[in-house]
Amino acid sequence: MRIPRPRVVLLHLALPLGLAVAPIPSTHDVPGASRERADVPGISRSRRAANTDSSSQRGVAEQLAAAARAREAARITGKYDAWFRKYTKRYFGIGTDWRLFKAQGVAESELNPAARSSVGARGLMQLMPATFAAISVSRGWMSSIDAPETNIAAGILHDHDLWELWKPKVEAEELPRFAFASYNAGEGTIFRARDVAAAANLDPTRWDNIARVAPTVRHWRHAETLGYVRKIEHTYDALRVVR
Repeated sequence: MRIPRPRVVLLHLALPLGLAVAPIPSTHDVPGASRERADVPGISRSRRAANTDSSSQRGVAEQLAAAARAREAARITGKYDAWFRKYTKRYFGIGTDWRLFKAQGVAESELNPAARSSVGARGLMQLMPATFAAISVSRGWMSSIDAPETNIAAGILHDHDLWELWKPKVEAEELPRFAFASYNAGEGTIFRARDVAAAANLDPTRWDNIARVAPTVRHWRHAETLGYVRKIEHTYDALRVVR
């Protein structure tokens, strides 16, 4: 007997006339699907929030730093600005910012004309009497190391001599650091530091390399000099927020 093969019945789902079948949306049709996986709840929002928070924190930090610089600039007297302007222009020309040397005066004495150091440096720019004598010997108008104007003038002229000394030896961006360090510690000390850096296979024309080897340089109160250079840069940044 032949057993009848079961009939397979195909069922078709009939839709009412006029009813369109909605297409399955592609990823391009789904709102937000074209964006990164960062849009997955709990990932995208937290990442965007983190980025926003980071940017916000940077903005707040920059605002606080700017406010601190403004307060620092306001604290520093402008009493001697005319002389810093005058002698910077005289000895450096119009292209050099006079506030750089005012910042140096702050680092030297907090702009105190009566300042005296333990080693005998005097005045706003803390000049040693021998240095002032060498500078003023052919300039009769520089009559007193203690007079604020002549002290500032002699200090900036001494800076000019150090600028000229280092100009052929280092890049322009490094020049103030080497010159100010020489003002503080003596150029001989900084030349010795360069030799130590070169012996360590470091570029001796870069100030960060001089700072790196500074603790190994004999007969140099390096912490004082490095701090001195940093203070000038910090004060100059503060002074640049005002004219």
